[in-house]
Amino acid sequence: MRMIGRRSSVDEVVAQLIEALTEGTWAVGDRLPTEQQLTEELGVSRTVIREAVRALVHLGVLETRQGAGTYVVSTADPAPMLRRFGTADVREVFEVQLGFDIQAARLAATRRTEADLRRLRGLLAARHRATAPEEFARADADFHLAVVEAAGNSVLLECYRFFVGRLHDSLHALRSQDVIPESGAEPHDELLAAIEAGDEAAAAAAAAAAIRPSLTALTLPQG
Repeated sequence: MRMIGRRSSVDEVVAQLIEALTEGTWAVGDRLPTEQQLTEELGVSRTVIREAVRALVHLGVLETRQGAGTYVVSTADPAPMLRRFGTADVREVFEVQLGFDIQAARLAATRRTEADLRRLRGLLAARHRATAPEEFARADADFHLAVVEAAGNSVLLECYRFFVGRLHDSLHALRSQDVIPESGAEPHDELLAAIEAGDEAAAAAAAAAAIRPSLTALTLPQG
C-alpha cells in the first residue's frame, strides 16, 4: 500500500484497505497487520486507523476477535453500495430496514438457538438502558443485527452488515435532533417475546411496529 499522508481522512484509509483487499494483499481468513503496523505503513494516526477498521467491521469486511486481532471475512468491494448508502436520505434507510427486519424476524422465530436468545436478551437490556444518542444508536443497531444473525441466513446477514453502519448514523441523527418519534421499548420487547415463542407472524408484526413510527413521521410533509 502506498503512503497516503497524515492529512488523509478515514474515508481515504478505508479506500486504501479495500484496494489492498481486492488486489489480494490479504485473503479471507487472513489476520490484518496490527494497528501500529498499519499506522507506520500508511503514515496516519492510530485514531484514523482505528476508525477505518471499525468502519470495515461494521460493513462485514473485517471481524475483530477478542484478544486475537482483526481478520478478513470478505474481499468484496463495498464501494458501489457505500456510494448509494452515502446519498440515501434517512427515510430511505428506514424503508430498507423495514424489509430486512420483517424477514429476519420471521426467520429468527423458527431458527433461533438458546445462545441467540441469551444474546438478544442482553442486547435488548442494553438498548433499554441507553440514553445518550451515540449509546442508543449503537445499542439499537446491535440488537437488530443480532436478530438478523439469529435468522440463520448468510446472504441476509452479509447485506445487513453493509447496511448497519448507515442505520446507526441515521438513528444517531434522529436521536440527537429529538424531533422524530422512536417506537420505544414495547415493540422491541414484543419482538423478542415472539422470537422466543417461535411465532413468525407476531415477530414480523413486532419488527414492523418497531420501525413504523419513525418511518411514518419521516414521510409526513414537513413544516
